[in-house]
Amino acid sequence: MNVILLVDGYNIIGAWPELRELKNKNLALARDLLIEKMAEYQAYTGYRVIVVFDAHMVSGIGKKYNNYRVDIVYTRENETADERIEKLVMELKRIDTQIYVATSDFVEQSVTFGKGALRKSARELIIELDGAEKSIKKNVEKTQKKQPSTKIPLSSEIAEIFERWRRGDR
Repeated sequence: MNVILLVDGYNIIGAWPELRELKNKNLALARDLLIEKMAEYQAYTGYRVIVVFDAHMVSGIGKKYNNYRVDIVYTRENETADERIEKLVMELKRIDTQIYVATSDFVEQSVTFGKGALRKSARELIIELDGAEKSIKKNVEKTQKKQPSTKIPLSSEIAEIFERWRRGDR
């Protein structure tokens, strides 16, 4: 089954404390950090991730691009992120596709959920991200422990010869 995660970008930024604080100082950096976190989520889960931003907060109305294997969409003029997400659900919904919408705003997305998308709250998403990061670190550590030693055992005679060469004694 294909799984797609649609993320209401500014809604999630406003719901995550670290990003909310950053947004007040540097909105572009908060957006970039969210995209980076969603890329990590995509890499861990294999889900297709689409982050939707309201274009009224930045230039680039109607712009779409891909970054870190995450699709980024800016809404068109007079279109909200909620409306764009509703349209994406209708465009992407198939029998073999499960769509999640990450938002902390249930009321605005009620139409979307009525069309079959499942809600993933901002809190659920951050918990999944933290779990993914811990799991990745654990797997990396486990893999590193399994690496064979690259040291080649030498006889004492050969080791002594190498040591003399290292010191310059011939």
